[in-house]
Amino acid sequence: MSDDRLRFETDPSRYRHWKLEINGSIATLAMAVDPAGGLRDDYELKLNSYDLSVDIELHDALQRLRFEHPTVKAIVITGGLDKVFCAGANIQMLATSTHAHKVGFCKFTNETRNGIEEMSAEGGQVAIAAVNGTAAGGGYELALACDEILLVDDRSSAVSLPEVPLLAVLPGTGGLTRVVDKRHVRRDLADVFSTKVEGIKGKQAVEWGLVDAIAPPTAFADLVRTRALARAAESDRPDDAEGFELRPLEHRFVEVVRTETAATVTVRAFGSLEESLEACRELDDAILDLRFNDADLGTWVLRTEGDASAVLAADEELDRGDWLAREVRLYWKRTLKRLDMSARTLVALVTPGSCFAGTLAELALAADRTLMLDDDETVLQLTDVNDGWYLMANGISRLATRFWGRDDSLARVRSLLGKQLPAGDAFDVGLVTSAPDDLDWDDEVRILLEERASFSPDALTAMEANLRFPGPETMETKIFARLTAWQNWIFQRPNAVGPDGALKRYGTGVRPAFDKGRVG
Repeated sequence: MSDDRLRFETDPSRYRHWKLEINGSIATLAMAVDPAGGLRDDYELKLNSYDLSVDIELHDALQRLRFEHPTVKAIVITGGLDKVFCAGANIQMLATSTHAHKVGFCKFTNETRNGIEEMSAEGGQVAIAAVNGTAAGGGYELALACDEILLVDDRSSAVSLPEVPLLAVLPGTGGLTRVVDKRHVRRDLADVFSTKVEGIKGKQAVEWGLVDAIAPPTAFADLVRTRALARAAESDRPDDAEGFELRPLEHRFVEVVRTETAATVTVRAFGSLEESLEACRELDDAILDLRFNDADLGTWVLRTEGDASAVLAADEELDRGDWLAREVRLYWKRTLKRLDMSARTLVALVTPGSCFAGTLAELALAADRTLMLDDDETVLQLTDVNDGWYLMANGISRLATRFWGRDDSLARVRSLLGKQLPAGDAFDVGLVTSAPDDLDWDDEVRILLEERASFSPDALTAMEANLRFPGPETMETKIFARLTAWQNWIFQRPNAVGPDGALKRYGTGVRPAFDKGRVG
């Protein structure tokens, strides 16, 4: 791989934008963005504005808080600059980035924010936003991901989502959905808020539900500490436990092989909780690497190899109930969701020597097409893991999603949990798309991959995003559906990126010229 590939692995010694301080059960994560520390040198990250480099560090810091600091029970996210929390995504970065980078950046940002919400809801580490100054656009969206939002009442600090009046490009990246679905702000007030450039401050922000509490500058630190201690007291995280170090990846369990149109991702069997975590981290890194660095590889072929019984033994360790086992399970849940949300065709190939069992059987269930060789050796084994451990964005398992509205079929498959299923049985109960024998296998796989490569990538993205998430609608599915559809549309419209559009005119003092026609 070339040296100019975007990398997602980092560590605190390389942070340029975040400062982490731990005081007992409370961690403070302060955003102090280095203006010259962006991915490229054609923009400056002023006023705690961010690009992907800032989000990569945030993602890493959150992972380390989960695993390396088990006694941390509340996390305060705040601004590290005076009177500035975060000014949102850097506009010059957006104006000069490719369409693919803009969409991928917004998707990764929201996945990280969903992880913050999961920490609060399931991981025992509650996130509190201490908004110590301006929180605009993506800055307020970061605060919205936290369980509580505390705003300094200094007569100038406000929260705002000013994209509609200022930018015309980003009114659908999660913030608006969280305002009404999560914070239950009345929709007409949310409309006023979203068209008010200066935002809402102080008492009115509390009354509208945009923040939870305010305090003057002299009492703000006490308010933040009081709320953090109160939330920490409710946590079930341990009072005395040794953390698990997230060492540099060794790439022992995940291998990626690239061709002109596809990438084959092979996950090798792991045999312990620690190895399961390592495999999960490697898979997460591989997904992000492929998303951002290999846009032309429209199909990901998912394979596994190794001892299925070892994977099942590792799954048993994940069921032991302590904080570390819970965190590893949650990491698998996030990584599998990232796979679901990737705009690529997913094809799983179940062959002799595969270990699609338990946790790794989720890869077969996540695929758009699953092919299984019909021979005397190849088996697929689902367990209780596949019936509720790793819920999708729609709030149900991949197994339940596969058989949505087909309760008899789901019950039949549930009766087979724990059993090794040969291809014929797996096909009969609907767990695989097709089960060719060895005479037809190579041709069927080749035809499938060639056919996929011949279709429009845009059409495939739309089709796959629609078909992968039957069942309940959730805040998370709404956010990502809008990311997929709205941004792929808005980011290419002349009103945003045309020569007289908002991104081109931003900062020039000249107002953008909009095509006033509405579509639809």
